[in-house]
Amino acid sequence: MKKHFLAGLDIADFRVLHPAAKQWLSSVANIRVHGETHQKPTELWHMEKPSLSPLPLHPFAIATVSPVRASRQFRITLDTNRYSVPAHLAGQVLTLKTSPDRLCIYQGEQRIARHVRSDDRYGDCENPDHPKPLLEQRKKARAQQLFRRFLALSPQAEASYRQLEQRRFNPHHHVRTIVALSDIYGVEAVARALADAWVYEAFASDYIANLLAQRARFTPEASALHLTRREDLLEVELQQPDLSISHVAPPPPTHQG
Repeated sequence: MKKHFLAGLDIADFRVLHPAAKQWLSSVANIRVHGETHQKPTELWHMEKPSLSPLPLHPFAIATVSPVRASRQFRITLDTNRYSVPAHLAGQVLTLKTSPDRLCIYQGEQRIARHVRSDDRYGDCENPDHPKPLLEQRKKARAQQLFRRFLALSPQAEASYRQLEQRRFNPHHHVRTIVALSDIYGVEAVARALADAWVYEAFASDYIANLLAQRARFTPEASALHLTRREDLLEVELQQPDLSISHVAPPPPTHQG
């Protein structure tokens, strides 16, 4: 009885099937005498090889090609799973080539994304490089908005920033801190502190924070004005004093003999 490759073989992972089959061919199948040809396959191979045509340079394409449109979240959907494309292609019509184990996404002839096909349901497969340009763009937009808020604090703000650029390694850190201080102490207090800082040539955010804290410590907080209303007054009832004790009869006159 000839031994079959799959007979009694427990395959835990199909990725080991190909190397196991090659080992079986080289050690069993190709060196035994074939039942029809009565020769070993290794011997017939050298005889048939000159008559064989060369293999194609490129494998046959078995992918399914279909047009897809990327969503605003720069995703395309296949079998309920979502796959990312570069963020700048959100809303664009693209070409999807689907294979059993992978999918490739093209813009024209250029491949712009490749993913391993997922067997899950409603999953999200994202290439970490795809959202990076969008995140950088948003980061720059937030930085510009923060810088505009800083410039609006005081007429000395722009000149103070130039000094920070010359004297500090990270002026953006000081800008963020000073803008945050304006949310705590108010724009007017920060503007006054920036003006004083310009006089003393101390432009760092820690100096501004210390100056604001000292002024807040010695400035009494305004309390709410309470007006007494008539209905808030207590109704106090006082008893009438007893004046009878003041009407005491005079003592009788004494006779001197």
